[in-house]
Amino acid sequence: MAKKFKIKKGDTVMVIAGDDKGKTGEVLKVLTKKDAVIVAGCKIAKKAVKPSEENKEGGFINKEMPIHISNVKKVEG
Repeated sequence: MAKKFKIKKGDTVMVIAGDDKGKTGEVLKVLTKKDAVIVAGCKIAKKAVKPSEENKEGGFINKEMPIHISNVKKVEG
């Protein structure tokens, strides 16, 4: 049976623990298998990317990483 969370894609949440504590953002994705969410503008990491068709030069991109669902709370509004 699939897990059920109160937080859904598109909700506004506040990070309550970790480096980005106090930041708010919109949920971009809910990862039910990892019990995590990806929040816009929070937990940014630099990722190395190889050259490809879309990205001719490769290099580094900034990417949002998952945050455990217990470290965010839903904000009304």
